[in-house]
Amino acid sequence: MGAKRIFGPALLLSAITGMAPAAAQAPRPGTLESYRDWTIGCDNRDRCEAVSLLPEGGDWPDAPVMLGISREAGPAADPEIWISRDAKGREALSFLIDGRKVANATSVDGEATVQGPQASALAIAMARGGAMEIRTGTRRVAAPSLAGSAAALRYMDAKQGRAGTMAALVATGTLGRSAVRPAPATPTIRRAPIPGGAAPPALWREELTAIGKFTHCADEMKDAASPPDLHRLSKTETLVLVPCGAGAYNFSSVPVIATGIPGRRSFRFASFDYQPGWSEDVTHPMLVNAEWSGETSTLQSYAKGRGLGDCGGSESYVWDGTRFRLIEATAMGECRGAWHWITTWAGKVTE
Repeated sequence: MGAKRIFGPALLLSAITGMAPAAAQAPRPGTLESYRDWTIGCDNRDRCEAVSLLPEGGDWPDAPVMLGISREAGPAADPEIWISRDAKGREALSFLIDGRKVANATSVDGEATVQGPQASALAIAMARGGAMEIRTGTRRVAAPSLAGSAAALRYMDAKQGRAGTMAALVATGTLGRSAVRPAPATPTIRRAPIPGGAAPPALWREELTAIGKFTHCADEMKDAASPPDLHRLSKTETLVLVPCGAGAYNFSSVPVIATGIPGRRSFRFASFDYQPGWSEDVTHPMLVNAEWSGETSTLQSYAKGRGLGDCGGSESYVWDGTRFRLIEATAMGECRGAWHWITTWAGKVTE
C-alpha cells in the first residue's frame, strides 16, 4: 500500500479541520508519512521517529500500548525502540516476533526502552515479521500491528541516507557506515532576556475596543472567560494574547505586540519566522491553547485534532527581541491512539 501524506504542523490542522493553510515560510518542518498501521516523520536534523497506530476502524484495547522506533542521524547512530503505557512499578518485558523472543527491557511506570544491538535486531525482525507480542512473564501486554512497519523503516533509511549501507534497517547494502550522510547542523537561536518587575498594566477600556477592532476578535473577547493576557517582552513592548474563540478543547488567541504608554498603546501583530498551525494568513497569526514562559522567553501553541489528544500539532517559539523564532514543532496527523507526537523541527536556544 502506498504512503498517505500528512502535512507538517502549519498545514496539519488544515487537513484535520479544513482550514486554509498558512503560507510557506522558513524554517520548514518535516512532513509525516503513514503506512498502514505506522506513521513516521523526520525533522531538520534528520532525526526520524516511527510510531505504531491502533487499528483503523477496529476495536481498540482498554489499556492501549504505544510503540515507537527512533533514530538519530549520522553514521554512528543506532535505533532505539520504546513503549509507553499506563502502568506502575517495574516489570520485565519480552518482545517476541512470530513467537520468537528477540529482545528484553525493563519497564518503569509504563515506560521502557530497548537500545544497542537488541534494538537493531528487534527493528529488523519487526520489518520482516508478521506478528509481534510484548509480554511480561506469560501475560500478553500488547500485540502491536506490524503492518506498514517495513515501509516506514525503509522511508527512515532513505531520509537518513542509510539506504545501500550496512547500517540500514531495511534497504541494506554493502557500503560501510562511513557512507552514511552526516547529521545536519542544528539551527541556533539566541533568546532575548525578559525584564523582571511588575506585570504590565491591564488594557484600558479604549484600548480593549481598539485591539478588538484591530484583531477582528471583538465578539469573541466579549464571550471570553478572561480578558487579554499581557506579558512583558521589553521595557517598551508587551505581548498581548487576545482571546479569539474557544471550542470544547481548543482555545484560540491572537498574539499582538503593544507599545506606548498605558491608555494610548499602539498594536501590531506579533511576527513569527514560521506561522503557527491555525494561522490563516501571514499577517494574522493565531495560537491555540497558548502558553507563555517569561523565564525561557518561550511561547507555545498546542492544537488538538480532537479531545483525546491523539492527533494535532504544536509549535514552540523563543522571543529573539524582534520576532518569535521556531525552536520545536511536533505533529500527529492520524487520530488513531498515538498520544506521542513526532518532532518535525528542532532548534537550539542560546542566551
